[in-house]
Amino acid sequence: MASFSEAREAPASQLWDEIDKIHAGMLGLEGSHMHMQPMAPFADPKTNTIWFFSKSTTDLVQQIRPGTRAHFCVVGKNHDYHACLSGVIEQRNDPAKVDEYWSSIVAAWYEHGKKDPTLVLLALHLDDAEIWASTGSTLKFGWEIAKANLNDEKLPDVGVHRRLAFA
Repeated sequence: MASFSEAREAPASQLWDEIDKIHAGMLGLEGSHMHMQPMAPFADPKTNTIWFFSKSTTDLVQQIRPGTRAHFCVVGKNHDYHACLSGVIEQRNDPAKVDEYWSSIVAAWYEHGKKDPTLVLLALHLDDAEIWASTGSTLKFGWEIAKANLNDEKLPDVGVHRRLAFA
């Protein structure tokens, strides 16, 4: 179960921890008619940035212009944590970041390795996010729903919702 106390007291820290635990989330561009697509995130909490490897030939990359905004959606590994993050996304040529995040998994997507001419790094600079930490227990969920139905004045306590702003 996602920690409710952490969601209340340290939601940004919890968010970065959850991003580090997942293999992929859904990335999409605001105002685009393209569907969101699965992308592997590389979190940089010090700069409030999420990095992604992509190819210059993808529709998503070809739609990015200066000032383009994007959303990234996260579902925790235990399905008890959800987040939607947004900010400005840009293409970046940053060999140091390529080296930092490169792995055998990333390498499998690029025929020419780090020197692949289609390799592109995307940087999503976060400015805000919303998180939802919820109970992973069916029993607790059922209990809260039953209590809420017995007492019209009390809503079920099945989670924590917070809005975050990044500087």
